[in-house]
Amino acid sequence: MIKHIDISTEELKKHFKNKDICFGGNARLKIYGRLKCRSGKRMKKENRVFFPSAEEALQHGYRPCGHCLKTAYQQWIYSTPR
Repeated sequence: MIKHIDISTEELKKHFKNKDICFGGNARLKIYGRLKCRSGKRMKKENRVFFPSAEEALQHGYRPCGHCLKTAYQQWIYSTPR
């Protein structure tokens, strides 16, 4: 997991180009999604984190975004004990 406030713009661009970062997340809400998700683009920089894979996001306790990852979100809802 990479925090947006801990990385320079140049370094971030390099990670995007190399496809080392595939998902973004909101550290406060514990939600992750695709980098192009309109919901994710609105979050504050200090709350934004990046993940190389969905598996890593799940390991850190994040849930899938209901907008851009609908199928994964539905699976998460039904697999989470209530």
